[in-house]
Amino acid sequence: MKDKVRRGGGRNQTKTDAVGQTDGKDSTGIKQDDESSFSVKIQGGGVEPFEMQIHGFWLVQDAVMMLLLKDEVKPRSNLTLSFAGTPLDPLAELQSIKGLKPGAVLRLVEEPYTARTARLHLVRVLDLLRASGPQDALREGRSPSVLGTITHALTTDSGLPTAKSLKRSLSNTKTETSNQDGSPPEYLLPGSSDRPLMAVLPQSSQTESTSYLKDLSLSFWNPPPGHRKLQGDFLYITVVTTEGRQCEITSCPKGFFINRSTEDLFDPRPVQSSPVYHSFTDLLCHISPAFKQTFSALRNRPNVSEVEALPTPYRTLSWLGPPCASRTHKNTFSRMGVEDEQAAQAPDWNEELQAARDLPVRTLEEKLQRDRALLQVNSAFVRAVVQGAETLVDGLVEPVNRAPEDPAFLWGGLFLSQGAENSMFGGERGRRAAQRLELKGVQAYSNMEGIQGLHTLPTAVVDYRGVRLSAQGLAPGLEGSEQDQATSPASRGLLYGINAGPQESPHRRRLLELLAHGAKSLNLQRHVVVAPEGHKVPLFTSVDAQGLLGADGRFYILDVFRTFPADANFSPEPEKESQATTGEEEEKDKSCEEDKENSCLKEGWPDNYHSASGLPKSYVHGLCRLKPELVQAFIQHKHSQFTLCVKDILDKNGGFEECATACDSRATEAVRAACKEVGSVSDIIFEMRFNPNIFSPGVSFPPADSNSTKLQERLLREAASFIVTYQIPNFVEYCLQSNEAPMDGASLKHALHKRGINLRYLGHIIKIINQPEHKECLRHIMRTAVGEIFMRSTRRVFNNFLQGVDVPSLSAAVSHFLCCLLVPHYTPTSVGEETKKKSRRRSRGTSASESTPWSMLTGNELWNLVCQDAVETYGITDYLGSGPNHLWEHYGLQKISLLRDFCLKTGVQLRLRDYFLDHQSKAPIGPDDVLNIFPIVKHIHIPTAEASTVYKAAQTSIHKGLMDQAHGHLKEAVYLFNKVCDDLHPEACYCYSLLAKVTYLQGKAAEARSVQLKAVVISERVFGFDHPNTIQQYALLSVYMFAGGETAVAQKCLLRARLLTLTVHGEDHPYVATLDSCLGLVLTGDLGGRYLKNAVRLNSSFFGPTSVYTAFSQHLLSQWMCSKGDYRSAMTHEKEALTAFTCMFGEDHSQTRSSKEFLCSITTQAVKVERSLRQAGADGTEQTVECLTPTTDTLQEQMVLVLGIKLIGQSDKLQEFKQRHLKLKAAVMKELGLKLPNKLSTSEIVEGGEKSSNQETGSRKEPEAGGSAAEENTSKVKQEQPGEETLMEGAAVISANGHEEEQAGQNDRDSDRAASDAGVKEVNGDSEVRATGEATSIANGDIKSNAIAEEKSTSNEVNGDIHGTSNIPTSPSVLKSKGTWAQVVSNSAKARETGIKDTAVNRVAEKVAANGAVEK
Repeated sequence: MKDKVRRGGGRNQTKTDAVGQTDGKDSTGIKQDDESSFSVKIQGGGVEPFEMQIHGFWLVQDAVMMLLLKDEVKPRSNLTLSFAGTPLDPLAELQSIKGLKPGAVLRLVEEPYTARTARLHLVRVLDLLRASGPQDALREGRSPSVLGTITHALTTDSGLPTAKSLKRSLSNTKTETSNQDGSPPEYLLPGSSDRPLMAVLPQSSQTESTSYLKDLSLSFWNPPPGHRKLQGDFLYITVVTTEGRQCEITSCPKGFFINRSTEDLFDPRPVQSSPVYHSFTDLLCHISPAFKQTFSALRNRPNVSEVEALPTPYRTLSWLGPPCASRTHKNTFSRMGVEDEQAAQAPDWNEELQAARDLPVRTLEEKLQRDRALLQVNSAFVRAVVQGAETLVDGLVEPVNRAPEDPAFLWGGLFLSQGAENSMFGGERGRRAAQRLELKGVQAYSNMEGIQGLHTLPTAVVDYRGVRLSAQGLAPGLEGSEQDQATSPASRGLLYGINAGPQESPHRRRLLELLAHGAKSLNLQRHVVVAPEGHKVPLFTSVDAQGLLGADGRFYILDVFRTFPADANFSPEPEKESQATTGEEEEKDKSCEEDKENSCLKEGWPDNYHSASGLPKSYVHGLCRLKPELVQAFIQHKHSQFTLCVKDILDKNGGFEECATACDSRATEAVRAACKEVGSVSDIIFEMRFNPNIFSPGVSFPPADSNSTKLQERLLREAASFIVTYQIPNFVEYCLQSNEAPMDGASLKHALHKRGINLRYLGHIIKIINQPEHKECLRHIMRTAVGEIFMRSTRRVFNNFLQGVDVPSLSAAVSHFLCCLLVPHYTPTSVGEETKKKSRRRSRGTSASESTPWSMLTGNELWNLVCQDAVETYGITDYLGSGPNHLWEHYGLQKISLLRDFCLKTGVQLRLRDYFLDHQSKAPIGPDDVLNIFPIVKHIHIPTAEASTVYKAAQTSIHKGLMDQAHGHLKEAVYLFNKVCDDLHPEACYCYSLLAKVTYLQGKAAEARSVQLKAVVISERVFGFDHPNTIQQYALLSVYMFAGGETAVAQKCLLRARLLTLTVHGEDHPYVATLDSCLGLVLTGDLGGRYLKNAVRLNSSFFGPTSVYTAFSQHLLSQWMCSKGDYRSAMTHEKEALTAFTCMFGEDHSQTRSSKEFLCSITTQAVKVERSLRQAGADGTEQTVECLTPTTDTLQEQMVLVLGIKLIGQSDKLQEFKQRHLKLKAAVMKELGLKLPNKLSTSEIVEGGEKSSNQETGSRKEPEAGGSAAEENTSKVKQEQPGEETLMEGAAVISANGHEEEQAGQNDRDSDRAASDAGVKEVNGDSEVRATGEATSIANGDIKSNAIAEEKSTSNEVNGDIHGTSNIPTSPSVLKSKGTWAQVVSNSAKARETGIKDTAVNRVAEKVAANGAVEK
């Protein structure tokens, strides 16, 4: 591993990717000399001659490595190259070899083996023989990719499994066949309640790998005796062919040959006429004709892409396993033992990680190598943690401390422990929380940029069979000699912490400097605590943290589980020391209730906060901390308050301009007053810091710091109330507006954590959603939240349940627990008798159901335990009801969805079959259905810094409308992701998906299709085959397939997305309406109308009749009815759409006019048809009804709008604002006497604004006059379809991540966010001062306040467009339409000492003196 870290890239180091090239230029600056590429011919080495493309800058060893990867050469090894009979130096460059030119012949030379290279050759052979089959991923618990199965060659049916094809795994499934016309199966039609799991993972058309050999292992004559070692024998191998022939093979320097040994006689001499083969597979082909035939087919099998073949850095759990686990188990030839070469000592994971972190980062290539090395080390560390957890829990390792209450283990270079329970933290729950928070703290310190020298240990937390273990690499220096620690206690050992004691040394000063920088990055305040001995200790961290100087000379910080500030909503406040007498205390207690509101105001709680929210209150453990996302959002919120406060004070003292330009102290006093008002730790600048030890039991502060302590308590209370009063309503508002709301527990957790909301607030969220105005529209969020509460409480009960189960009974115990969970009033009597009979039949002894505690658990007991945990953790009492039936009937929770969530949370893997979960007495899940329990690992996420930076730049370009620039950034980001993580990364999936969207908008549908195919595979392998992100990627793929004319494949992708959505959540979700709208456009006949009607019903129930989603669904349904000739119903639905558009946008909006014109077209056509029918009836002839049928281009554009590739309302006000902004910029620069950039005059800017803005977008030309592409492409019907420029004001062009993006400009939150952003924001390469109601201030006041006042409404909307996708949605509605005044004031205050101030206007920075003179 250490060598791999230092090399960096591994075997992919020489790999290039055409995706990384943009416009003929290398996007990353890495040299790619394409001119030196030429073709040569390869001969010799026992392979057929073939040609290979090489590069002149390659080393010879690089060329050999590429040769070994060729199918023509695999699995040969130990080869070198020669040219013209001369061996080539491995370190020589190919371009330096004389005579080497295109068409030259390079020969492969077989080199003699050593003992090591012989083993490596056998490893390559085993890798080839273990060719992965379609069931291998499921067997290993990894999420498979089923895209190839879904998009395989079309058949006459729908391509998805029908009920008839699923009947093989069922005994009482009703016969159900799909239509021969390709219509969807019945379980995918609207209203169906069938949820077949066999359809979720369809069987691959690829056959399982053939058995090449019966057995391949090390011979029992191995190892060779001494006299044979001296003659060159390395290994003895036993081979059993499929024909039944057993051979003993010897490995020697020349290769491999058959010896004369048998089971009874050792004779190492070669068999007569047995040649020595350099390749082991050549020998196998010689002794076995069957192997020769199958091996030839193996080498000629089609290659899969690297994204499908390469292993993911971390295992993504598949909760479903093979249908027949026993039959799919195969011989992996593990008894060869050549891969089990144990190192002399266990890996030093800490040294591996720190060596990777210390790699140079001077160039881009070095940065990529460092990121790749870090990812490789961390993934290998996580794999070791998984193996260690399985080994420990299975009881194969003894603890090193012999302490049953806190056992600690050393295994494989890892230190694993459960951690001791601490009553102060809350017992078992507190111990688990401490382990989780320790990982979060390590992640926070690892992510700090620009701080070199402060290190953390490799850390992971693993849950396996109900046991949580913390795993860390061994800290250096802890096992050093006692003499070293005794001679220099200050230079090595504990340097920082409450137990470090007073000491002074250069190392300690350096460590304190690093911790001070870290505290600034984490917004932590330097503070002083009183040690138990009574002396004062200055700290930059929590009181538990320790700073060490290791034997390797590096500084380490440990025990960082209380790094983040406490959550005052759930943190009990310690009793404060008071000198008041007992009588005074009693009098104070009596008046406590009377002064409660005033006390809350003083302490930082809002008015009536406790009565409205029930907070603060105690929690089950004492380690409730704020999330870092919440800290950042709260700081941004306080900064908005700070700017408002400064403005208000300045307005009272003569106005902003007068105070900012004057030389008196009014501006400084305003800043000081605002700092005091908002709680800034500094009285001259805005600075928010938090003390992590506030509200920590057992921590005392010096009396002299009482004011600072009270301020910190106030800030933490305000931050806690900020969650309830701002962030949770923000989340609820997002769910009300978005059709991509969370659909399972994982996506709900992600959405909440993104806003800094901990899951312990789920009970409070449910209470808000249950209000009458939200209850109906947010029933899908209520369903998901209740299910998440139920399953998280169930997991805690399950962890305790597994503690009393022995290993032989695990399958029976898990299936029994699931039956108790899913079957109401379940009793184990019948199951116990059945298990008893099976146990006797299988000669396994008597049944354990009568003698073990786990078998006595009933459904009612389990329900009571789960409800008790839910009440203690989330504070809900009546929401779970009286039994499991309340969850199914009242909330619409699906048992199959709960079963999936349970397996993903606990690591349980079930057999792939259809489960009938509606039985009231019969056990739906048996012991044979439980295939495995996998460890669940929480680990450090290694950032891909360079790729992420470029990806974010692409998002910024998209928000500005610069599609060509965004496309270049995305191509570069894709290349960088490939170099670092081989594309197998969550952010790489988002990048590919966004690249496909931008590529499609540029008119390259075929390229978008190929990119999106890769995004789907990455999502299936990294997120999971049924993750909500995978569902969205399938839906997006259908658009590009449909654009390329592959309608059948597009239909299958949409049906796949709908099937997964039904399994994960059910039909009652807004995203189902999105999928049904697309299916209604793709499908023909009456089925399309059925899906469209269901979409209208769902959108109406979730968003109301006057929402954009409902109106567009009404329009699509009206369009479909026109195609069927039902004009009366079409007019009804189009009138509903017109009413909604008029209500939202007004009479003069282009979409409203478009809807009116389409309604007129329908009316005209209806009248025409009616007249024709009457005429035909009078004449006694038959008349064909003419139907209005949309074209394929129209349907394509409408799918794009439905899925949000192009949001339904791209506003033109962005371009209008650009023109006004450029005009204002020209006026400012003219006033300052400066020349305009690019030599553009004001008139040229204004006149050419529209022209240039259209070119900037890089997308297709939009129809004018409120029309759409659909209007221009419809030949039969002169109508206007809803266009991409209409329906929603202030929306961005593209959903940047494809998931969980809030709509900008829909509510007050967007303008609030725009107001709270500090500083100057860029708009299309220029800049915008975020002061929407006042002027940009120049020193002499020449630019008046009304200069920008005219831009107020427009800038608010534009800011909502551009910055609406901020990762930290914050700011209250009262901050609307305000600007960042404090920055100008602070700058003027600091510049007052020199008489000069800095003012940046439209990215032109000057130093302006008080009299207005300009200095460049």
